[in-house]
Amino acid sequence: MRLKLALSVVALLLLITAWLFFAWHWSYSEGERAGWVQKLSRKGWICKTWEGEQALVSLPGSSTVEKFVFTVHDEATAQAIYKVMGRRVNLHYEEKVGLPGSCFGETRHFVTGVTVVDEISLSPGVVVPVPAASAASR
Repeated sequence: MRLKLALSVVALLLLITAWLFFAWHWSYSEGERAGWVQKLSRKGWICKTWEGEQALVSLPGSSTVEKFVFTVHDEATAQAIYKVMGRRVNLHYEEKVGLPGSCFGETRHFVTGVTVVDEISLSPGVVVPVPAASAASR
């Protein structure tokens, strides 16, 4: 009886471990979001993660702002995002589904890379150059 119980517990732990491994290494979706990072902070009681917020604007001058909330696990990626805050950027993300609790992060969207955008596309063939960071700080 004790052996059956011990084997059942071990089997359950192995299933949970396999699920966590699968959920962490498999992405439900991945893509890019363009906008301005307006918030990035390190949060968590025990498991510290970088949590951020990006303002997405479909057209310049538009009053409708959608927010993209995201999590960053990699310290180098978090520092790269921190350096370009206030500039228009593309965030590359992976969406993870099935991760339990907040120890993995507060969101399903995990940012893995950041790219500064040099121009804003208004329509096919019509672009507006973004001012350089040094010109914006004058």
